[in-house]
Amino acid sequence: MLPLPPLAFKDVQERFFTHFRPWQRSFQFWVRATDIYTGYKVFQLRASFVKDVQKQEEMWERQHEFAAEKIYAMCSDLGGFFLKVAQIIGKPDLAPAAWVRRLVTLCDQAPATPFDVVQCVLEEEFGQSVGELFERFDVNPLGSASIAQVHRARLKGDKNDIVVKVQHPGVQDLMMTDIHNLQAFALYMQKTDIKFDLYSVTKEMEKQIGYEFDFLREANAMEKIRQFLYDNNKRPPVLVPRVVRPLVTRRVLVMEYIDGIPIMNLGKEIEKRGINPAGKVAVAAKQNILKSLTLAYGQMILKDGFFHADPHPGNILICKGSEVALLDYGQVKDLPDTLRLGYAKLVLAIADNDPVKASESYRELGIETLSNCKNAQQEMLRLAQTMFDTKLPPGVVMLQPFSEESSIKKIAVKAFPEELFSVLRTVHLLRGLSVGLGINYSCAEQWRPIAEEALYRAGRLTGKDIKPHRRGLLRRLFRKK
Repeated sequence: MLPLPPLAFKDVQERFFTHFRPWQRSFQFWVRATDIYTGYKVFQLRASFVKDVQKQEEMWERQHEFAAEKIYAMCSDLGGFFLKVAQIIGKPDLAPAAWVRRLVTLCDQAPATPFDVVQCVLEEEFGQSVGELFERFDVNPLGSASIAQVHRARLKGDKNDIVVKVQHPGVQDLMMTDIHNLQAFALYMQKTDIKFDLYSVTKEMEKQIGYEFDFLREANAMEKIRQFLYDNNKRPPVLVPRVVRPLVTRRVLVMEYIDGIPIMNLGKEIEKRGINPAGKVAVAAKQNILKSLTLAYGQMILKDGFFHADPHPGNILICKGSEVALLDYGQVKDLPDTLRLGYAKLVLAIADNDPVKASESYRELGIETLSNCKNAQQEMLRLAQTMFDTKLPPGVVMLQPFSEESSIKKIAVKAFPEELFSVLRTVHLLRGLSVGLGINYSCAEQWRPIAEEALYRAGRLTGKDIKPHRRGLLRRLFRKK
């Protein structure tokens, strides 16, 4: 048998690695996830024998730091979908501080695709060379995330800079493999440790991430949200980049460049300018940022039902005058009116601290629960606040949803509508931002007037149901329209 020519051998080698790479990733995930999980279970047993509370807390801190290194290494080495996992679990209101410190640096640290590959993608999509299309194209990307990377550039004959978002070739199949592994792990966890329908959550993640690979869909979503926010406000609460429509394909998206600093760097920027981080100027700026984001999301979710569903820190820029820019519209959600209005009712129940209405809203939304505890309705309200509000209880700096005293332990969530996961994730990301900025506030209270307007418009609320001091405001809103 004749030896294969060098090129043929290289082709066979590449096909071999392409075929076995998903298996290799699956093996790595299960080995590492099992190691982290069993490490915590063994430590939990050890810690139960220590009676001194302070010593026990010190032991837990060391365990969290030890586990944080392992989680960081897994997410960093595997990249792709696990960078998104790091964004979800590495939030200051939910994860241990050691995890947050380690995982927050992973937001935009996906390996960059080499420029020669980027060049090939652009030429395949547009049928022109980079030199023919662009006056200037920065070789080094502004950032590289799990699905794509972005480059700053300028089109021929234009004076304004633009951003070119280019998809990493071959990343979709690997991310789907990662999600399927996570789904299997979620099934195991909900049968052993966590009384929550995690599997439905991961199914919704699979659907949403699948959409992110179509930049034509993202461009349409960006334009729709931009028009909605700009048409419904004298001054839009957040800036949305303008799409350069002739230069959009399934794998490439060209949009307006917005100058600003990532919200993660806000603290450093405040220090650099010599502003006291705890002073009135810094606090007012942070409050304005949260107010803008909260208003934008309240309007998108409750009034329109079509919303940006990925407000993690890497997608938020702070511009001059504390203006906020919201980037990356790959993950958007279009809520059916039944869920939109059902969620509006839940917002009012949380804002009014009403356990009866919270329980009714859960049933209307299709969230199935099982409880054998005393004060079940009060626990249901606590569960609603934990899941769907940004406010932390007094004296609490981090939620511990899986502790024995948590509502999720007392009330099992047997079924959770997949379509609500995007709302849940959005609220939790907003809470993470508020904790990171050092401001504890309730998005439900902020959204109350928007929820009332949505329900009033749908005939689900009458003037008598609205508190007297807010009726006039609602009437004025309708007169304007």
